[in-house]
Amino acid sequence: MKRLLRWITSAVVVGLAVGATAVTLGQRNITRMVRRDISALLTSAEPAPAGVVTDAMLHDLPEPVRRYLTYSGVVGKPMAGTVHLKQTGQMRLSPGQPWMPLTAQQWFSVRPAGFVWDGTVRLGPLPVARGRDMYLDGAGHMLIKAGGVVTVADAGGPEMDQGALMRYLSELIWLPTAFLEEQIAFEPLDERSVRVTLSDRGRRVSGTMYFDDQGRFTRFVAQRYRSVDGGQELTTWSAEALEYGERGGLMLPVRARASWTLPDGDFSYIDLTITEVVYDPIRP
Repeated sequence: MKRLLRWITSAVVVGLAVGATAVTLGQRNITRMVRRDISALLTSAEPAPAGVVTDAMLHDLPEPVRRYLTYSGVVGKPMAGTVHLKQTGQMRLSPGQPWMPLTAQQWFSVRPAGFVWDGTVRLGPLPVARGRDMYLDGAGHMLIKAGGVVTVADAGGPEMDQGALMRYLSELIWLPTAFLEEQIAFEPLDERSVRVTLSDRGRRVSGTMYFDDQGRFTRFVAQRYRSVDGGQELTTWSAEALEYGERGGLMLPVRARASWTLPDGDFSYIDLTITEVVYDPIRP
């Protein structure tokens, strides 16, 4: 994280040096790339099954998951095959560093599992960094460019595949009808928690989901690969719901925070608010 912070700081200086024209062209290039990724994601997505969710469809789920789906209001609603989120929030690169404003959009598909996330971090009016994180065609990849010009992270490989699929699993709270898909398996632990496993193209990831008495999802905890100087390291990672509200006709977590559990304590690095949810959107 410290190395990434140094890269971004240096890259911002370079971006300012090359001028506004280069930054504008860089942003346009990233936008075109992201649009291609979104198109690939949505084109490959299978349509959602016809019909609506019924009480009978929830019958075999563990009680905590059944409560969450009931609370969210999926009964009587169509199954969703894709979803588009708009997000605002803040993120930081390392403990003790200041939070920076963030705006983002994200697209998901259920069959096959996949997502594309496009986020911009700003420092005042300047786009300090733009990131594209995705799980597409069974592979995870993260790209970060400072000012849209200088590449500061371009990461793929098995660890990124695991991390991206783990992120996807944790964020299905915004696509709750996906919990009814056959590639997701639940193991009840107690009245408020379940072990959840997602299988996709020969890869499996698992984590623990926690819920409150009202049925609301509260937290997801798993082992996820974290980038450290010199490689990747399995680290306890969590995603926590902070607020609930209505989006897309469902009651969903509308504010969430993700954290790493480090030797010195939890490090929260992103805090997101969901401003809009559209199920089965028209392809941009």
